[in-house]
Amino acid sequence: MNKSSVVILGGGVGGIVTANHLAKLLPPESEIVLIEKSRLHSFAASYLWLMVNKRTPKQISTPLRKLVNKRVKILFEEIKQIDAENKVIITENSQVSFQYLVIALGADFDQAHFNKQQFGIHNFFTLDGATNLNEALHNFKGGNVSVVVSALPYKCPGAPHEGAMLIRDFLNHKKLEHPANVNLYTPESLPLPVAGPELGNSVKMILEKKAIGFYPNNQLISVDSDEKKIVFSSGLTVKYDLLVLIPLHKAPEVISRSGLADESGWIPVNKDTLKTKYENVFAIGDITTIQLPGRWNPDKPMKLPKAGVFAHSQALVVSEIISSKIIGKESKTTFCGDGFCMLEAGEDLAGFAYGDFFASPHPDVKMKNVGKKWHLGKVIFEKWWLAPIGFTKELYKQLMTIGAKLFGVQIKL
Repeated sequence: MNKSSVVILGGGVGGIVTANHLAKLLPPESEIVLIEKSRLHSFAASYLWLMVNKRTPKQISTPLRKLVNKRVKILFEEIKQIDAENKVIITENSQVSFQYLVIALGADFDQAHFNKQQFGIHNFFTLDGATNLNEALHNFKGGNVSVVVSALPYKCPGAPHEGAMLIRDFLNHKKLEHPANVNLYTPESLPLPVAGPELGNSVKMILEKKAIGFYPNNQLISVDSDEKKIVFSSGLTVKYDLLVLIPLHKAPEVISRSGLADESGWIPVNKDTLKTKYENVFAIGDITTIQLPGRWNPDKPMKLPKAGVFAHSQALVVSEIISSKIIGKESKTTFCGDGFCMLEAGEDLAGFAYGDFFASPHPDVKMKNVGKKWHLGKVIFEKWWLAPIGFTKELYKQLMTIGAKLFGVQIKL
């Protein structure tokens, strides 16, 4: 058997799961290379807890090397060029050839407002952003908190709503000099519209119960940081004391130059196999764009959300397909479009949303009642993810699997 080289770009959720699963499936002579510029991995799902002082940066960060199987070679280098046609990756220091490529580079953020904390503009989509927002919330005296979705798409469709609820909960337990209002503004018509109307209306009711203003169909036009004023396309103008911005998401520049992206800026893939237009080149997670089969809103065709749960399951599928090709077996494994999310609601409570995103005429996604057990499930999942490869990680996996069965849901890890 010829030596097969699999190269994985990106050390986030998709990249880590792909590397570890391939390490289990492939024969020893197959080389697996992971390329990631950052040596430290932080668990993005916990940034919300960091924002409201329930975690520290150290508690949700760990060296990437501890999370990846030892047989996987890691190059801690920045990727400069992807030549999918000639099967070559060029980094700052190396030139790496591949037979199979998995692109899991995630999404970058527009940096326009990231340096304006002094004007009350913050985000919780980066480790530094959540850390700075935590300090701002500690110093907040009262007034208007505006959580604003800059544009679509953005990763983790529940994040703005979770953020608003956790901020509301944090402020409820803080002595303020003035009353505080928390309002959420989004260009979407409902919370999580991609998951279908049933889930969207459920989340809307939770926001109302928590006295969080929900203002749909409001596309952000501009932010005047001097006057602390937000302008929306609807004509609405809002004054803020603290602005929590869901930043505009975009593909990394190396993807824009690669010839892999379409007019949306993301990489189109086959929804079942995650294959790109190049042979033996796959893309998974936030970097992809996948059209959902349902046509419940012809004016706004929906795409699969950008979320870690999909990157995770897509990584398992792609690993099975690649290993089957290398070993010489037929693979019938496909990505089914199932997803789940523990939706944080504050007060150590969470809901559990789950379902089929490939259902028609719209995704069939439902939510279990808000309770402490779902919050506990998210805590265990965090511990499992950050646990080093070995016994401890397997123990948390067993706890998650047992808990899921007890609560009547299925989770594939």
